[in-house]
Amino acid sequence: MTLFDIIFQGTSDALSAAKSVVEKAVADKGKEHKVAFPDTAYSLPVIYAATGKKISNLGELQEAIAIVESLLVKEQRLENGLNAGLGTALAAEIIEAAKYSVEEAPYVAPLAGHISDPIIRSLGVPLVTGDIPGVAVVLGECPDAETAAKVIKDYQSKGLLTFLVGKVIDQATEANVKMGLDLRVIPLGYDVTSVIHVVSVAVRAALIFGGLEPGNLDGLLKYTLERVPAFVNAFGPLSELVVSAGAGAIALGFPVITDQDVMEVPTRLITQKDYDKFVATSLEARNIKIKITEIPIPVSFAAAFEGERIRKGDMFVEFGGGKSESFEIVLMKDASEVEDHKIEIIGPDIDTVTDVPGRMPLAVIVKIAGKAMQTDFEPVLERRIHYFMNYIEGVMHVGQRDITWIRIGKEAYEKGFRLNHIGEVLYAKMMDEFDTVVDKCEITIITDEEKIKALKGEIATPKYEARDERLASLTDESVDTFYSCNLCQSFAPAHVCVVTPERLGLCGAVSWLDAKATKELDATGPCQPILKEGVIDENKGIWEKVNETVSEISQGAVNSVTLYSIMEDPMTSCGCFECICGIEPASNGVVIVNREFGGVTPIGMTFGELASMTGGGVQTPGFMGHGRHFISSKKFMRAEGGIQRIVWMPKELKEYVQDKLNATAKELYDIDNFTDMIADETIAADGEALIDFLSQKGHPALGLDPLM
Repeated sequence: MTLFDIIFQGTSDALSAAKSVVEKAVADKGKEHKVAFPDTAYSLPVIYAATGKKISNLGELQEAIAIVESLLVKEQRLENGLNAGLGTALAAEIIEAAKYSVEEAPYVAPLAGHISDPIIRSLGVPLVTGDIPGVAVVLGECPDAETAAKVIKDYQSKGLLTFLVGKVIDQATEANVKMGLDLRVIPLGYDVTSVIHVVSVAVRAALIFGGLEPGNLDGLLKYTLERVPAFVNAFGPLSELVVSAGAGAIALGFPVITDQDVMEVPTRLITQKDYDKFVATSLEARNIKIKITEIPIPVSFAAAFEGERIRKGDMFVEFGGGKSESFEIVLMKDASEVEDHKIEIIGPDIDTVTDVPGRMPLAVIVKIAGKAMQTDFEPVLERRIHYFMNYIEGVMHVGQRDITWIRIGKEAYEKGFRLNHIGEVLYAKMMDEFDTVVDKCEITIITDEEKIKALKGEIATPKYEARDERLASLTDESVDTFYSCNLCQSFAPAHVCVVTPERLGLCGAVSWLDAKATKELDATGPCQPILKEGVIDENKGIWEKVNETVSEISQGAVNSVTLYSIMEDPMTSCGCFECICGIEPASNGVVIVNREFGGVTPIGMTFGELASMTGGGVQTPGFMGHGRHFISSKKFMRAEGGIQRIVWMPKELKEYVQDKLNATAKELYDIDNFTDMIADETIAADGEALIDFLSQKGHPALGLDPLM
């Protein structure tokens, strides 16, 4: 059989299986039975993106089989082979959708199956920053568990997001590979068809971030080829179904690297029999370049460990968390006051712990000297301590300043990890990531409780207070420069953030000071200054120079932005926003929902459904993506009456912003305890209950001018 014959046979097998599964589902449940993947606003994403058709029930799913049939043209041409591969992908989605339709829980932990929209959105920032440099799909069965573990851990150590399909999952378990979304190693399922849930991630990236119009198949294939850095590793004997699925991956732009003898297609289908070279070959095929900072520590170091949680039973020692004194701080010093690469431990190290799990106090002081360093950059560098420590395998870091909580696991300790290794990590990463402003770096780690208390009072607390005063004085009126941020353009070509002192980036990760520091670190990088010139309407937040900059960076896709309005040319969204705000006409207000909330808002839409209207760099008057901290800003919706318009948000989010939002309401409108007037899911789930609550509370939105 030729390669084409194998692909066509695999597609035929997938088509036959899809027909059988759907026929049985229809017989059991009826044609009107609902079909949906959980937590997505994109129906069956692959079919929707490729055809523009939303599938809602089993009858429509049965009709979609005709799409697969149309893609199976058995003439041995490259185009037909790739189309057949896409047909296999659609057939796989049909099969998986039928599973979700008739089974209560088609996938149970540790298997993930379908990946929800909020998770994909949460991956947006690390993908565009390069913390996740690529996506690996490991499919099939390696020669042994040791080989499987070596390949998977190599990807993990390089920060890749790695999906597992097939028997390799059992091999990873046998080799004690830690798995889970938080560790970026995700076991999807054992059936080959479960690979569609990775394809779905790539496809929804095009819909969420790229603003792709459903039904634009050519645009979809161009987007996944150019903007989704994914590839497939196919191990073990390759069935016709696996080969045809591989053809689908290649059609999407994802090269396939296998340990089997195949007819190679340069850069697309590659045989690699040396397992020591498998990872390097895969990265080269997708042109993924990994920047590795060599750090002399006895455990792995990678962004993939950022979400690792150290449970109490796995913990060797912990610091802070309200149970012992702790703080961390970055201080700018003169060059004469800093001894480069000095790492000093004051007090006992963790090897003095005798009662495991132990508890100790901890202070981490990072002294920085550099000709281009500024005091405004201290908190920017300081926030990176959280990430740098979390990248250490076996270390968990939560919080910042003097509310840190750090745990070191037993396994890390047994491998030889000690406090000086924290110093080595911080030194290496400060010098690497901030090399344009950091000339010298010195780390002091203290476990002497009395000394920690003294230094906290003498140095840390006064410095924190001074910074807070400085931040409070930073208003949009007090500066002459805003900053653009186009970091997300690798995924959302039409999107541009405008970052001001009172409006941080919608991802929540870029403040005005961050943008300012980024400009200093990389003169031609993603954050560029915008002189606040040519005021058109200061109340709405419209400046000629801002509009010119946005138009230029978006290549004419967006020509006008109103920074303080939700109704007139609101700022675009890439798709990785923390929250979304949308008008609620009956109350004359707006609801705000955060990405973590899985329920339905009073306007009858989930976060995902609201977000599907605003991502991809489009402007949708009445809807706006934004960061959590913008909610309490004096500039939030200022053109429409400001925070007085907020009528509903999830309880968790309301509690998160409560203190600052109440303070803003008191200062601007002399309203006490404003958040008590805002409904949440425990108070109102629909418009009628919302109006009743707002009326009882005398919410100010009810008396404002109509929004529409």
